[in-house]
Amino acid sequence: MRTVGVEEELLVVDPSGTPVPLGPAALEVAARRGEGETPEQHERAGEEGGASPGHLVPELKQEQVELGSRVCTDLAEVTGELRYWRGRADAAARAVGARVAALATSPVGLSPETTPGRRYEEMTETFGLIARDQLTCGCHVHVSVSDDEEGVAVLDRIRVWLPVLTALTANSPFWLGADSGYASFRSQAWNRWPSSGATEPFGDAATYHRVVADLVATGTIVDAGMVYFDARLSQTWPTVEVRVADVALRVEDAVTHAGLVRGLVETAAREWRDGVPAPRVRSEVLRVAAWRAGRSGTTGDLVHPRTGRPAPAADVVAALLEHVGPALDVTADRQRVADGVAAVLARGTGADLQRRVHRGTGDLGAVVRAGVELTTGE
Repeated sequence: MRTVGVEEELLVVDPSGTPVPLGPAALEVAARRGEGETPEQHERAGEEGGASPGHLVPELKQEQVELGSRVCTDLAEVTGELRYWRGRADAAARAVGARVAALATSPVGLSPETTPGRRYEEMTETFGLIARDQLTCGCHVHVSVSDDEEGVAVLDRIRVWLPVLTALTANSPFWLGADSGYASFRSQAWNRWPSSGATEPFGDAATYHRVVADLVATGTIVDAGMVYFDARLSQTWPTVEVRVADVALRVEDAVTHAGLVRGLVETAAREWRDGVPAPRVRSEVLRVAAWRAGRSGTTGDLVHPRTGRPAPAADVVAALLEHVGPALDVTADRQRVADGVAAVLARGTGADLQRRVHRGTGDLGAVVRAGVELTTGE
């Protein structure tokens, strides 16, 4: 059974719903409790090339913290891990007068502050407004692979399905004080980074590593950690890391997403072993499919991965479930994941909920406060 781990980025907000630069202070509390790392400790761990031991760590902006689960073997473990670490992140934030909210962008306008440290400061200096404005929160899912060859075979085969995951997890309709018109504006803002987005198939691990080395050699990105492909090989763990999702308001939606990602990885690995070739879909088409997914989420048409043509979101999601169904049977997750997907389609995504709250209150702060309640299960 493939293991799975989840990383979530969270906003740190004050009682009014405004993000505040108290992430480092909250992490000081977490570090004293043995639950996290300060920005200084985190940067030192990165410079030493070791794996980060902290479950709560800093992100690019001081208005954020990131949590990481333990390595899990089943979705029940993932559920427990996310509930626990969201609770610990919120406890650390409470200790400094704030809360955490699993919102992928800030509904409330602000000028975010860069977290201190050489790497983040270099990113801000190099990328200017892209980095200065980049207050976004994603969900990254790691799934184990046997080696880099299997990992690259997986990357080449899951790429056509990743926009569907963006649609299902859309949770960022507002951008710094205004309705963006998108279900996932995080995905649009994120793709301003020059190393982000869909890739062409790599074919083998040697080609993958050569592409990464060539990107670093341009002198444009700060380091290999800034290779922001939609899915990539982890630099630290023997995993494929899928990075296309908005952070989920509800833990159960994050768990559904993790189940789908593991199902995609297992399906792709089986196809590779069986000699099934990777789909020959151009990255230009995938970028358009990703844009469409970010624009409408599950409320409109998506680009169908099998045909390259528009189809109702529910039909495309059904095709995804059919595609990963046999892999989900192996882990006994088919019903749980299908029920989770059905719940999202029935009640709407996080973006739909945010807009409902705003229509009912006219208050973007109320949107954030509702996000806090759902994040922490209150």
